[in-house]
Amino acid sequence: MQFMAFITSPQRADRAPAPDPRWALFLDIDGTLLDIAATPDAVRVPDTLTHSLLQASTWLGGALAVVSGRPFRQIDRLFSPLRLPGGAAHGACIRMPNGTMEEASDALAVPGAWRTLLNNAVQMWPGVVVEDKHHCVAVHYRTVPEHKEDVEELVTRLAAQDQDNFEALPARMAFEIRNRALTKAVVVRSLMRHAPFKGRIPVFVGDDVTDHDGFRAAEEKGGIALDVGVAFDGQPAAVREWLERFRDETG
Repeated sequence: MQFMAFITSPQRADRAPAPDPRWALFLDIDGTLLDIAATPDAVRVPDTLTHSLLQASTWLGGALAVVSGRPFRQIDRLFSPLRLPGGAAHGACIRMPNGTMEEASDALAVPGAWRTLLNNAVQMWPGVVVEDKHHCVAVHYRTVPEHKEDVEELVTRLAAQDQDNFEALPARMAFEIRNRALTKAVVVRSLMRHAPFKGRIPVFVGDDVTDHDGFRAAEEKGGIALDVGVAFDGQPAAVREWLERFRDETG
């Protein structure tokens, strides 16, 4: 795999840069660190990944964060015993570098009536899975792609009922409803105000539409956006290989 030289200007990089110790690294999980599985619970964490994340975090002085649509209870289980700083549920919950949590108001959560409707509707579509993240809700059709249009129509119709506050977003074999105030950009901007992230160059690595907010937040601060589909040929394995470069640099 080829790596381009580090460039200080903001960029949407088309190849993965060589690691730089001045970075603050923000990593999406599904489709970035982990291969997409049939269901969110079926993902597999490669044996070496947790160690690679720890080594990379150490090399960056602790300035490594995970940013995901998943809740922290799932994130921490996946990467146990690590409890990395970052954002869960697209910024609804932020774990600060000192371990404290900042949570969005329940007023920003998807309405309960919508959750009920979604859970009832998918009973008609065996294989479609509703992932309730409290503030956000994702509906997955990974094992039944023939229901893509059904899921899209339902999720879009619900979000349109309050389009000033909510939006429907496409994800990997899923559609998600989230409050417009909850984005991965919120996580980047919040952590970049605190040591050890403060004063560093943000680098955001992600693979889907929900990561574009994180891309823009990194670029706003003179950082780098790495789209897995472009910089890593769409392969989470290539992202994991790239993280080995951080580990190797520790000697």
